[in-house]
Amino acid sequence: MARTPEGEIVNAVCEYLALKKRFFYRNNNTPIFDRGKGIFRAMPKYSRHGAPDIIVVKDGKYIGIEVKTDSGKLSEHQLTFGRELMAAGGEFVVARSIDDVVRAGL
Repeated sequence: MARTPEGEIVNAVCEYLALKKRFFYRNNNTPIFDRGKGIFRAMPKYSRHGAPDIIVVKDGKYIGIEVKTDSGKLSEHQLTFGRELMAAGGEFVVARSIDDVVRAGL
């Protein structure tokens, strides 16, 4: 069975959330590549490593959705972000398909 690329899962989840008219945004937290210097720029101060791929606000609650393939594993930064988000009263969802998003009540 072919593995669905993570980018396709992200796009499918975003399309689903848009159809459901949820307030959400796609969070890109990859540093910008500086072609002139041949390096990635440093992330801005207070950027969070491990921030989720998609942010949803539902009923006043911040919900971070981290998208992974069936075999994908959360990084240590992602695990830490998820723990800290939940400790602050938010929710953290690992989505390997739209089914996980539906199960989370989104």
